[in-house]
Amino acid sequence: MACANASIRANAIAERHDMIGTDATIAVSISNVSKTYPIPLARLKQIFRRPTTAPVEALRDVSFSIREGEIFGLIGRNGAGKTTLTKIIATLVQPTSGRVTVHGRDSVRDEEAVRAQVGLATAEERSFYWRLTSEQNMIFFARLYGLSDRAARSRTAELFARFDLESAARRRFGELSTGNKQRLAVARALLARPPVLLLDEPTRSLDPIASAGMRRLISSLAKEQPPATVLLTSHNLDEIEALCDRVGVISGGSIRAINTPENLRGLHKSVERVRLTLQHLPHEDIRRVLGKSFTDLEIKEIPNGDNGKNVSVLFAREAEDDRLGWAISRLHEAGGRILACDTERATLLDVLESYERTTADAKGES
Repeated sequence: MACANASIRANAIAERHDMIGTDATIAVSISNVSKTYPIPLARLKQIFRRPTTAPVEALRDVSFSIREGEIFGLIGRNGAGKTTLTKIIATLVQPTSGRVTVHGRDSVRDEEAVRAQVGLATAEERSFYWRLTSEQNMIFFARLYGLSDRAARSRTAELFARFDLESAARRRFGELSTGNKQRLAVARALLARPPVLLLDEPTRSLDPIASAGMRRLISSLAKEQPPATVLLTSHNLDEIEALCDRVGVISGGSIRAINTPENLRGLHKSVERVRLTLQHLPHEDIRRVLGKSFTDLEIKEIPNGDNGKNVSVLFAREAEDDRLGWAISRLHEAGGRILACDTERATLLDVLESYERTTADAKGES
């Protein structure tokens, strides 16, 4: 089942790659962007009794582009710079240096034009009016986007149906569940049909069924005509891998790598974990066959569902090691029946942790 799901995800992303093409229009261009927050005012430091610190460098020389119709994932720890970069693209924060363009319009010089092309959905709820109903909130923001009253009501009804929010339409925002608030935030980002969507943790507060629906929606947006371009930030790395055409790893305010999820995993696949499930083989025979050839050998008994037990064997091997077939043959010759063989590939978490260690080492040397 896992292999089938992985194949479905790979086929969906490959289909989007064919739609995007290598000569696709650049939707978002980020060139040498840095952002430094200054030292707090002396008066504020006195009030809060904070020691004097150096300016905070949130972003450092960040450069990459996102193609039209692409779902681009950005991963990193809290404080890595994801939110700052998203706010710069949305024109909420100006860069200290560098340039951001959205379909050729500069985020500083043409901020109004950029805002008209960007839909932002964050995990924050403070921008909604808590005493207004969900419907009233949506109509209000639609009118700010320039929609007529009739168009605002029609678009709101359309989005409520798409996000399964009809039952929440006449409830005050403050009375909504956390999940419905999250869905409403994403729905609001789509009000003006922006060509670029900035989605910050869009499934963070959703239950599993609602999360799956949100992922299907995000994927469908990139397939529409014209396709939406999506910048997705999330701590759910499985979600990033399932949805994104490319992924950027940001650490310490700098972009450390950009590639497809598969290629990123491949760069960090020096060691692979192998799990075998066997029937009828003593532990000492397993150690005799595998102990001298593979590392991190773990053997344990597991229930087999028939009031008996099988043997689970876990060991590590180098990615280039081609002796797995030999090992399975030797175990079979020793009397073991192989019931299952699974390999645990490198994950995006492994990738992220690797770059975080590199960042920490660099800071320690400086």
